[in-house]
Amino acid sequence: MAVYEYVALDHKGKKQKGVISADSSRQARKDLQERQLMPVSLDKVDKSAEASSLGKWLGGGRIGNKELAMLTRQLATMINAAAPVEEALSMTAEQVENPAASKKLMAVRARVMEGRRFSEALALYPNDFNQFYRSLIASGEVSGALGQVLERLADHLEKSQQLRNKILTATLYPAMLALVAVVVVIILMTFIVPKVAGQFESMGQTLPFLTRTMIFLSDMMRDYGIFILLALALAILLFLRQLKQEKFRRRCDGWMLRLPLIGKLVRGLYAARLARTLSTLIASGSPVMEGLRSAGQTMQNLVMREAVEKMVTQISEGSSLSRALRNSGVFPGIVVYMAGAGEKSGQLPDMLEKSADYLEGDFETFIATALSLLEPGIIIIMGAIVALIVLSILLPILQLNTMALG
Repeated sequence: MAVYEYVALDHKGKKQKGVISADSSRQARKDLQERQLMPVSLDKVDKSAEASSLGKWLGGGRIGNKELAMLTRQLATMINAAAPVEEALSMTAEQVENPAASKKLMAVRARVMEGRRFSEALALYPNDFNQFYRSLIASGEVSGALGQVLERLADHLEKSQQLRNKILTATLYPAMLALVAVVVVIILMTFIVPKVAGQFESMGQTLPFLTRTMIFLSDMMRDYGIFILLALALAILLFLRQLKQEKFRRRCDGWMLRLPLIGKLVRGLYAARLARTLSTLIASGSPVMEGLRSAGQTMQNLVMREAVEKMVTQISEGSSLSRALRNSGVFPGIVVYMAGAGEKSGQLPDMLEKSADYLEGDFETFIATALSLLEPGIIIIMGAIVALIVLSILLPILQLNTMALG
């Protein structure tokens, strides 16, 4: 079965674009007509391009996290309603708004129609369907509970998206406030201070130290500001380039974990991600070792990822999950305790889920508290800087008035 890109007119004369799979172009046109669409053009997708994870025909667009959660939920609903996988993929592809996502789903459907497993077809697009996603789908196929696994996966993706949205929403206002503060200070230092300084320098009086400092900084920003910005941009680019080097990135990740407050926060966030991912995988029928391998791929911190890999080795040698977590030395005690309790009670997925809920709640509380302090902190710092600038302007005036009275 081939995949075709089409341009068609609906009954209102509006142009519609999409993809459709059929045995032949004639069958594709017939299927479009049954949908009350009049084909204008119909192009067969080349197999080599279809097999490429980033083929040109995909438009280069990735499936976003929110969209991935939505289409996963749709697939779960259809498969739980006893729809075949290929039919669920086809219907979901027609409903998604992103053309790239629609094309990828139809390409996956074509591979499924050729006899490949769903998880194997998804492996064609690793940038959109990561190792964790595919491992969960594979476990659902093996256990015969694909619909339930997709529901768990959709829940997991939605919770992750909600956490990201909370962080983004909470940081948006402080970021805008800080940007406005920087712009105000730049305007004062590059336009206001030089004009006032010119008036004072023409009087030939010795200016106060604060005023001379502000004039010096103003001259630096006005004369060398563009070079300073370029130097900062170059430094950032060099740093980002160095981060691609595994040795340098591991050193940075380890340094971040050792920071007094941020390190604890990062460890808690990654531990919550590991616990929730592992809970979802184990509840879906994956063995602990396989679940750890897949969960470790979601860890962006190299130090913690390597700790997970060592845990896999320890478990393969007979260690329990809780003991491996304790030996790693990088995961919070709540995860170790809950994992141990889950192993003893036979409710490991539930206990890991509860530890993830606790750590994420702790993270959200910390972020909310930190941001509630950040907003007044930015205002205070901005006020202090503006006050210094104003004071540097007023001091020479007060000095002149004192001399005049004397």
